[in-house]
Amino acid sequence: MQITPLGDNALVLEVGTVIDESTHRRVQAAWRALAAAPLPAVSELVPAYTTVTLFYDPWAAVQAGAPAQGIADWLGAQVRERLKNPPKMEKTKPRVVEIPVCYGGAFGPDLARVAAQAKLSPEEVIKRHAKADYLVYLIGFAPGFPYLGGLPKELHTPRHAKPRMTVPPGSVGIGGEQTGIYPLATPGGWNLIGRTPLRIFRPEQTPPVLLAAGDHVKFKSITATEFAELQATQ
Repeated sequence: MQITPLGDNALVLEVGTVIDESTHRRVQAAWRALAAAPLPAVSELVPAYTTVTLFYDPWAAVQAGAPAQGIADWLGAQVRERLKNPPKMEKTKPRVVEIPVCYGGAFGPDLARVAAQAKLSPEEVIKRHAKADYLVYLIGFAPGFPYLGGLPKELHTPRHAKPRMTVPPGSVGIGGEQTGIYPLATPGGWNLIGRTPLRIFRPEQTPPVLLAAGDHVKFKSITATEFAELQATQ
């Protein structure tokens, strides 16, 4: 475990160097342990692939007893102590979320590109993409955007050299070794293979995002008619 300063108001806790499920579990364990009882001056915890970043208020840290010239070391020592004796956490079964997707056509303009890259038919790409079990490693880039691990190796496809200026909300894409879902209309360079009628980001709700790190995702292929019917209920 390494702890390094990030600017003058954040620390990066690195718990591994390989992006895999084992590292993900360690990231989640560290994040939950630190979130269970917030450390002095820490305002936000951000888990990622191999790290947890702690953002803190330097003035609040000094008021809590940190030396003005050694805040990062002082807070880092508290992080190590907390993780040495973490609070007991109740084990919970991972949540599995089914995401309906209409693949191909206007919803998936890059399906043929992915199929050509994989040397498979578009139908086989859909079958393999929907059959896999995906793990939400983190949420980032845009509100609610899930970075999903578990994409079958044969479907790995390089991002577009020139990103699209606008990707429609709900678009399901492949970027390198990952797949994900665009929650909002944003620029993006991933290969679009389908679209879900579900709203991934709902700012009027609590929580405002459909998925969270640690969730498992299963995609389900649906027809254009089913897409329209589900979209009408969102």
